[in-house]
Amino acid sequence: MQQVLEQMLRAYKPQTSIDKKNAIKEIIQEIVLCGLSRAGFFKHAAFYGGTALRIFYGLDRFSEDLDFSLMAPEDFDLGEYLPALEKEIRSYGLNFKAEERVKTAESAIQSAFLKGNTKEHILLFYADDRLAQSITPSELIKIKFEIDTNPPPYASFEHKYRLLPSPYEICLYDAPSLFAGKIHAVLCRAWKNRIKGRDLYDYMFHLSMNAPVNLKHLEARLRQSDFLETDAPLDIGQLKELLYARFTTIDYDQAKQDVQPFIKDLNNLVVWSQDFFDQITQNLRGV
Repeated sequence: MQQVLEQMLRAYKPQTSIDKKNAIKEIIQEIVLCGLSRAGFFKHAAFYGGTALRIFYGLDRFSEDLDFSLMAPEDFDLGEYLPALEKEIRSYGLNFKAEERVKTAESAIQSAFLKGNTKEHILLFYADDRLAQSITPSELIKIKFEIDTNPPPYASFEHKYRLLPSPYEICLYDAPSLFAGKIHAVLCRAWKNRIKGRDLYDYMFHLSMNAPVNLKHLEARLRQSDFLETDAPLDIGQLKELLYARFTTIDYDQAKQDVQPFIKDLNNLVVWSQDFFDQITQNLRGV
């Protein structure tokens, strides 16, 4: 295994087979970001979502997908970046194939997957024969990434740098705009008619950072989703009332079950309840 991969792997202390697989996925995610940067992707697009929060702000949970948004509407083809991305990944001795997802319905979201054999990469990263023997030959490591080509306006962006796997620059949503995207998910995203506990966990993390929310960007997101019923500008008081109403509908046991596989300290979930989220939301502020 290349020295840079060994260096990245040393940041992890995996205890279980799931930990080991997730560590590989997180390293691949960062190689994807580096490859996209080298290909000029971030001249057009910005990184956001849970994985952006993990890599650049220290969110302490595993996040599966890479989410991007164009900075402004334009003709865009995600498929143009896949050959360069695949070449970048293979340059580290990793055997992953990039495939664009074929749309089954009209959508502003373009998606792609990176796929590699799990057993092959467990042996590469860990040389763990016992774990490899427990994995079926057909099991795949999948990294999903997607880009919104119809971005809501008023997001703000920042540029950050990473040193591994190789120095690169990235454009991402700033913290208030990231928070706006997360609150939009809490209010609007249904997962089999249930809320994702991961969204609640990230919402709690944003508040723990004392991050304000970009109200204009959040309003644009909510209007794009046909969520707001009036034409009045969204203010922090109205937003809190929308969140309080949402918190009355949540099955908190189900939400905890959703997020448990992605975090290490389950004690963070003990206090989850409507009253808990109502009270921490009192500290919410806009910008």
